[in-house]
Amino acid sequence: MSTYHPPKVWQPSSNGGKFASINRPVAGATHQKALPVGAHPLQLYSLGTPNGIKVTILLEELLALGHQGAEYDAWLIDIGQGDQFGSGFVELNPNSKIPALLDRSEPTQPQRVFESGAILLYLAEKFQCFLGQSAAERTEILNWLFWQMGSAPFVGGGFGHFYVYAPEKYEYPINRYAMETKRQLDVLDQWLASRPYIAGKEYSIADMAIWPWYGALALGQVYSSAEQNAAKFLDVQSYAHLQRWAKQINKRPAVQRGRLVNRNSEDGSTLPERHSGDDFKALGF
Repeated sequence: MSTYHPPKVWQPSSNGGKFASINRPVAGATHQKALPVGAHPLQLYSLGTPNGIKVTILLEELLALGHQGAEYDAWLIDIGQGDQFGSGFVELNPNSKIPALLDRSEPTQPQRVFESGAILLYLAEKFQCFLGQSAAERTEILNWLFWQMGSAPFVGGGFGHFYVYAPEKYEYPINRYAMETKRQLDVLDQWLASRPYIAGKEYSIADMAIWPWYGALALGQVYSSAEQNAAKFLDVQSYAHLQRWAKQINKRPAVQRGRLVNRNSEDGSTLPERHSGDDFKALGF
């Protein structure tokens, strides 16, 4: 294998793999495109990736508790087609990453919220749910929410990228990020040995943030295909406490609904868009 010698001044390469057509070193809109707006105060613009699923799980959990103010329209942002660089989306999130939320509850002063962790915190505070009953509980939940936000890039941008998406497979980066991913899985496994949920006795936004990444990885739902099996590669079955937690949350109806939103499927088993609870009826809910 040839050794790469970095130039004195970096220039982008055309060999960017699967996402080469949308990766670029500058920010801002590439085209004019207004965002669609539905009937509900909450407008979500997203994609069914782990970061997007966090938010739809929380919204479905809130609706399951009877918070009708959490009704929402979910619009698909196809990052493979560059929708995140449309002018309307960039206005909501200058960083051009999903998800982004627009809360129009106050018509004269709509509130934008971007970054999945910020959206979870915003909605939990808005509806006073899944954020603990005391200052100590809230702090522990936020500890783990921010842990996930800081740690998951090693799993998604690191391990997932080099194991699945990179145009060529290299031992060093795969080993480097597999090592860190397994360390994080072990952090969770040891922590969950003595408590049912991430932040203690109660289900919270910490679980909702962490499950789409680490729970889905433990259950073989991400970075696995006929050619590659991340779950087997990382020996996720060895994390017994993480497995228990992942399976427990996977059974929740709101989690099952949230996982279907803003995803395309050839067989019609998912919801590219979601505008009411009735949209799930055709899918068996």
